[in-house]
Amino acid sequence: MKEIVQDGALVLREVAEPLPEELFGSPELTRIIADMTEALEYELEGVALAAPQIGVPYRVFIVRKDRTLPPPEVPEGTEPPPPAEPELEIFINPEIVKTSRKRAKMDEGCLSVRGVYGMATRHERVTIRARRPDGSVFMRGGGGIMAQIFEHEIDHLNGILFIDHAERLIHISHVPTA
Repeated sequence: MKEIVQDGALVLREVAEPLPEELFGSPELTRIIADMTEALEYELEGVALAAPQIGVPYRVFIVRKDRTLPPPEVPEGTEPPPPAEPELEIFINPEIVKTSRKRAKMDEGCLSVRGVYGMATRHERVTIRARRPDGSVFMRGGGGIMAQIFEHEIDHLNGILFIDHAERLIHISHVPTA
């Protein structure tokens, strides 16, 4: 399994390269996405991962959409439902095309800066244009946590970590993993 690289690794501070055209639909891209998916699977607090976080310098990120939803309410005395099936969204060569004027402070952390959390100011709504693994172009808008994820992951692709602009950073010694 690919390890998630930590702050201090050069790849996290470099601007990632656009995925080359010849890699769309290729076994190499399939492997990169599989490596990212596997790395994220074992990070119970993780909702998204950028390719540089596993040492791959391409403009690719994935989102576990199922992990962005609030947990279902379980009436007392009943069994909790089984975990949601993984719902993966893949964004290749993403660009922010629109943001709301309104911004909000949000709690934020990062799998590449373990045990550090802070308040980051993010747009309340963000629209991005990206490509799918087959090369097709799509647009995706999101508010709240999805807008935060889009900005956080595109920051990764630009060599920026949330700790570069977050306020009130705190350090917690234990971060749960699978």
